[in-house]
This record gives sequence, structure tokens and C-alpha cells, in this order.
Amino acid sequence: MTDLPRASGGSPPPGHVPVLLREVLHYLALDAGQIVVDGTVGAGGHSRAILPQIGSTGVLIGLDRDPHMLQIAARALPAENCHLIQSSYADLEQVLAGRNIHAADRVLLDLGLSSVQLADEGRGFGFHSAGALDLRFDVSQGEPAWALVARSSEDELADIIERYGEEPHSRKIARKLVAVRSERPITTARELAEAVASAGAARAAAAGARHPATRVFQALRIAVNQELEQLERALADQLYKCLKPGGIAVIISFHSLEDRLVKQSFRDSKSWQILTPKPVTATNAEQRLNPRSRTAKLRAATRL
Repeated sequence: MTDLPRASGGSPPPGHVPVLLREVLHYLALDAGQIVVDGTVGAGGHSRAILPQIGSTGVLIGLDRDPHMLQIAARALPAENCHLIQSSYADLEQVLAGRNIHAADRVLLDLGLSSVQLADEGRGFGFHSAGALDLRFDVSQGEPAWALVARSSEDELADIIERYGEEPHSRKIARKLVAVRSERPITTARELAEAVASAGAARAAAAGARHPATRVFQALRIAVNQELEQLERALADQLYKCLKPGGIAVIISFHSLEDRLVKQSFRDSKSWQILTPKPVTATNAEQRLNPRSRTAKLRAATRL
């Protein structure tokens, strides 16, 4: 795991807005000279605001599994004391040890997709993408979503969609996907979205003002990236071991599966002092400006 070369100058890409930025900075309570880990650096929006607060004597380590996002972050974060590394936050202990750092003062995890990823036609994160239905953060590892859809049985697909997407129509959708793929392969995001919409579950989804395939895309993305397993591993020991006593962890989740894991972990009163008795959500003003923030929930805790 080597540092990504820095670029000179730059800013986050157009359209990229970091979620709950004011709240993140409030709960991180940053000081000059601190070691801060942004475990999901994305396009660098949060980190760009963190760097001035830790100053030139501080160190910021930005991790991401997606090499494309790291390239974008490198343009937004040209500071000498910012180190960008392709890695999962679930491997944080190894990352810090490789840099002779025993523990960090602050850790931030923003578990949501970046607007840049959603706009990436090549990996199928967006519903209308004509690109391959890949959905992997790192395309050099694991199985693309189109292959998972192609090989899974109807029961397996239904279980994935129900477990990771919490989709009430999982059985009906899985049955439709199997029927569609028997006639033609489902290889693009657009084909998947159309198949799900034709499954008859669209009316219920429309009532909630969301695309009918939202939960299905979420489920497949979580499955191919093993997102819950990564989060569970980080919460089980990595986060606690890699924070100094008195250090603060801030985690932003975007669906109930993630939020439930974070909530349960922070309830360990021997390890954590909760700073947010209830999850912090975006203001109405932020939700209007950045619709992605509507489902965001921030939880923060101090390591005891």
C-alpha cells in the first residue's frame, strides 16, 4: 500500500457536495497537529475541510478502495501532509503500522456513494447507465454484479435483495430477473433497472419518490463489495484499536443495515462514550441543496 502521488492545486469535482460537513467538523472537534483518518475519502470533500484545521503539523490519511476516486481526491488534496492510499478502512491497523503510526486522533467514515461514482457510466452505479453492471469499487477484485445476477438462483437473488436491500418485493423481483435473463443477459445498469421496474413493484416504490430499483442496486452493490462484512470487521476491532484513548470516531451511514451496526457497536459502554444519543440528520436546507443527504445519519463516539 503506497501513497498516491499528489497533484498540484485543485478542488473537488463539480457537483460533489460532502454530506453533513458542518456536523462532521463539529463532532470531530479538530486541533492542530492531530492525526486524522478519512477512511472513505471519496472525492475529498470532507478531507479538504479537515486539512486547514489540523494545520501543517497534522497528518491526514485518506483511504479508499476505489482507485478512480483516489485520483480525483489527489487533485483536491495537494497538501504535503495528506497521504492517499488504496485500502479498505477495515485494514486500518495495517495501514497505520506501515507508516509507523500507532493510533489516530480522529477517524471519519462516510459510507455513502459519491456523486462522482453515481455518474460513472463505466461501472453501472446509475440506473440509466448503458455501461456494464459492475458496481465494484475496485474492479480488480471480486465478482461484478452482472456475473452475480447471471449465476445466482432465484432463491439466492431473492435472499440477496431482501437481506441487503430490505426490499419487500424481493421474491417477485428475483422471479422477474430470472425470467428476463432466460431471454437475454442482464449486463447493464439500464437493463437491470428496466427489469426491476417491470416486476410490478414500481407502484409501491413510486409512492416513496424513489426509483423502483433503488433497493436492488443497493443490495447488489453491498454484496459484490462485501460492504457489511467490511464495516463489521472495522467495528469489531479496527476502529477501537486504531484510535487513541479520547480519540473520536464519526460515522455517516445511508441505510438502516449500516446504521444498526454502528449503533450497536457504540453501545459498548466499556469501549465508547456516545456523543450522539440520536443520529444526526441533515437540515431541511441541506436536503434541498443535496438530495443525497436525506438518508444520511451521523453517529459519533469517543474511545474510552
